[in-house]
Amino acid sequence: MRIKSIPAWMPVAFDELGVKEIPGDGDNPRIVEYHQATTLKATDDEVPWCSAFANWVMREAGYTYTKSAAARSWLTWGDEIELPVYGAITVLRRGSNPAQGHVGFFVDQPEAGVIRLLGGNQSDSVNITVFPASRVIGYRWPSAEEVSHAAIDLDD
Repeated sequence: MRIKSIPAWMPVAFDELGVKEIPGDGDNPRIVEYHQATTLKATDDEVPWCSAFANWVMREAGYTYTKSAAARSWLTWGDEIELPVYGAITVLRRGSNPAQGHVGFFVDQPEAGVIRLLGGNQSDSVNITVFPASRVIGYRWPSAEEVSHAAIDLDD
């Protein structure tokens, strides 16, 4: 199967691969920039930043975003989709606290029971990480109003 288009936000996210926290007292200015896309506006790279990264990516790509530093805020963004597609916002549970979560962009499902997400604050960096599919609590896609510019046509 040939992919004919890709979600417009995915090249933005891929361009950030390798951004990582600075250990100790220093703070990566790029991660601090991600935080500015949320109302929390944290000023250091030790504050959890997966949602800040997702917000920054969607803002940079010209889409609406939650403006929240909470990963689970994405569960009310856009439209719910049943099955993941490349680029879908994917929300995971984290621990037993219902307020905790993780968010990233769906890349693929390399084998049954696992998914790969491109996300921020995955081992303190922007990378692609494997997660158990059992942790997924929602897949989201831009709302119908935004779908008209949700992809880059690869045939051009």
